[in-house]
Amino acid sequence: MPTSIARQTERQLGGSRSVLVRQQRDHQELDRLVHAIDASTGRERLELLEDLARLVFPHAFAEESVLWPVIRRVMPEGPELTLQVEQEHQEINELWSQLERTTPGDGRHEELWPRIVALLREDVRDEEDEMLPRLQERVGRRELVRMGLMWEAVRRIAPTRPHPVVARRPPGNAVAALPLTVLDRSRDALDRTSRRREGRVSRVAGRLSSVAAGLAGRLEHVPPMTVGEDPSTRAGRTGRG
Repeated sequence: MPTSIARQTERQLGGSRSVLVRQQRDHQELDRLVHAIDASTGRERLELLEDLARLVFPHAFAEESVLWPVIRRVMPEGPELTLQVEQEHQEINELWSQLERTTPGDGRHEELWPRIVALLREDVRDEEDEMLPRLQERVGRRELVRMGLMWEAVRRIAPTRPHPVVARRPPGNAVAALPLTVLDRSRDALDRTSRRREGRVSRVAGRLSSVAAGLAGRLEHVPPMTVGEDPSTRAGRTGRG
């Protein structure tokens, strides 16, 4: 069995610019944020959940756009492995979309959160122990660095919210990237303003965020954005749990 990237040094993984090191760092930050969320309440919890979303969803989008096509090309078992992780990503998207409609302390929030955490940890294990070490065996350091630079570029301009209707593969996810990124990052700023300000400014920011959310929900269903994925990862059809 290949060695998990979680047990390798930065040098073994190809250096600081390698996609494997970038993945490892994000996984470590995910673990830190999950623990912080578990220990938080109220507005602090909402702020940390937003931080986690801004980590998780661009990370997954960059994987699906940059890494998984390479894995499907260079590994005989690539299609099966990437589909398994895409199914995990899809279920996380669907559960997080439900979580966004809850409030900490309302019961439903506390029901959904452990399910999301379990899936996030399963996703990390599948990537660190299976997919990424096998990729490491098949490509050289130069290719790992090249993929790392591409992955980072995509991550920085990717959507930051769950979009369960959008395809998990090109061309759908590529078409969706720009409009949904603009809407998501606008919502992030508006939600922070709504939480941190009071009175009219808070109310207006909250209403504008709701308008942007509605627009994003409608855009998800535009046909080009739903094309390209495996049928098992379509909304409501993950076949898991």
